Amino acid sequence: MRQLVMTMAVLGGALALAACKPQRPPAQDVAAPAASAPAEPASAASKDTALPAAKPFDPASLPVSTVALGEFPYLRLPDGYQPTNKTEQADFDQVPLWTGDRLEPVEGKIWWSGVSAVDGKTFSPLELIRNIERAVTMMGGQKIFDGNIPDEAKDKLQSWPGEPLVRFNDGLGNVLGNQVEVFVVHRADRDIWINLASYQFGAGLVIAETKPLQITAGLLPAAEMKAQIDKAGKVALRVNFATDKTDILPDSQPQIAQVVQLLKDDPALQLAVNGYTDNTGDPAHNTHLSEGRAKAVVAAVTAQGIDASRLSAAGFGDADPVADNTTETGKAQNRRVELVKR
Repeated sequence: MRQLVMTMAVLGGALALAACKPQRPPAQDVAAPAASAPAEPASAASKDTALPAAKPFDPASLPVSTVALGEFPYLRLPDGYQPTNKTEQADFDQVPLWTGDRLEPVEGKIWWSGVSAVDGKTFSPLELIRNIERAVTMMGGQKIFDGNIPDEAKDKLQSWPGEPLVRFNDGLGNVLGNQVEVFVVHRADRDIWINLASYQFGAGLVIAETKPLQITAGLLPAAEMKAQIDKAGKVALRVNFATDKTDILPDSQPQIAQVVQLLKDDPALQLAVNGYTDNTGDPAHNTHLSEGRAKAVVAAVTAQGIDASRLSAAGFGDADPVADNTTETGKAQNRRVELVKR
């Protein structure tokens, strides 16, 4: 078998990583507890000498990686392998990954893709795994889990808020039925999680980099909203929603109160509430999400006594962007809810 290469940017340049030899290296499952001594016979053991519970996995327990990395998502597929469909990326989202003792909700920037062999090549799960293992080692990371996710965790995954098995379908692959390998690269300012779920003919790959949500919403007073509506016929609200959901976050309730005040100050004003997203993800999903968020704003306003006949709600997904979708700043501007004078 010819060696394949997984490359990443290290020390300011592209470093070729050769596929490893067939022997599996010693396991580095940091989540596993140390082996304990054989238990004493029940007749001799004290009822107060129960073994302590295994310590939960903590990324901070790993050595800090100082290797110079390139741009996110840091890894490139080996020669002979390709994305099954187009790769996808979210600037901020949440994906639950198995640590060996729990599902960890990893929040931050997320990249995901299915993986298949190019035409004329037979897919080799082992070849792909060896390349990723070697690449993570060069990044200064470690494998924290290798095996099948337990049934209890599978049940939680299937009922996890936001439906991650649907949202990240290509990247998570069939994590419910196939082998999963999870890696973590612990940096001083963030953690990089890599989840590989492989089977006989393909794999799913997720790369998630933790980072806090940058709150971009702020309070837009009723008077300023009215001024913008009078001038341009519309105004963009500063409202934050839960990731990939229609739930308005508590810190945006003061903004909803200002919309209520705007409508109370002008009893004749009627508004269309229009939702928009950036261009990340499935267009149909984005349209549905944007409509749900517009309806959530209408519901929040009418709950405070505004007549529902004065408001309408619609979602337009990634249509009509107001900024460049190739930058995080532009995408943040495109994720918006507008009030449009009817």
